[in-house]
Amino acid sequence: MKIAICGATGRMGQAIVELAKLDKEIQISGVFESDENSAVGTGDPIICSEKDLKNFLPETDSLIDFTNPNSTLKNLELVREFKVSLVIGTTGFNEEQKNKIIEISKNIPIVFSPNMSIGVNILFKLVEAVVKKIPDYDVEIVELHHNKKKDSPSGTAAKLAEIVATSLGRNINDVGVYGRHSANSIRKKGEIGLFSIRAGDIVGDHTVYFAGPGERFELTHRVHSRSTFASGALRAAKWVVKQNPGLYNMIDVLNMKNI
Repeated sequence: MKIAICGATGRMGQAIVELAKLDKEIQISGVFESDENSAVGTGDPIICSEKDLKNFLPETDSLIDFTNPNSTLKNLELVREFKVSLVIGTTGFNEEQKNKIIEISKNIPIVFSPNMSIGVNILFKLVEAVVKKIPDYDVEIVELHHNKKKDSPSGTAAKLAEIVATSLGRNINDVGVYGRHSANSIRKKGEIGLFSIRAGDIVGDHTVYFAGPGERFELTHRVHSRSTFASGALRAAKWVVKQNPGLYNMIDVLNMKNI
């Protein structure tokens, strides 16, 4: 199958390109960056400007997008026009932008996931199951990433918090607390805390803490290499091209709904 990759010079983009070049089931139809990126016109394969993406989509089965919310939304309109399936790894969308993705998924198949690794998606399912068993325990989420990461909290941490809130019948917008810094920061009952650490070249760690009377336990996922995300993105691209229009996630790709 033929894939195109947007965000080719980012950390994830580079990992996906290198794995795709080694995959005998895949042909890279094009790799892309923003027009002002100095890497445009260089590399193997040659990095093209995103403004030329429309010229490559007729020869593309699936597009993988790890860029930024505004760029992803522009690319969404193009893939809808050319009926190309899409894998979105971009994070940091607001609610309006998420609704746009939902709308366009009525026309094309889209995999939209904040994390493409198998382990993290198992973590999603475990957290959902655990929080329902101990609804009165305090839940706090801590995530660690490299010092160049732009969005905070990470998309994965935000998804974990959303899963906790939904499982408890709450709205994360009402109970989410993003760090605590005040003279009176005593934890309120029902809060879900999210804390971000940015340091060095940490690929990505996420820990969910469950704390009750006299005990606590933790569920932790640590990434050793971005290749685990890149492998998941390619797996999603191969899977989504065979699906009907709709919005999917990595739980669908990995067939883990019933674990």
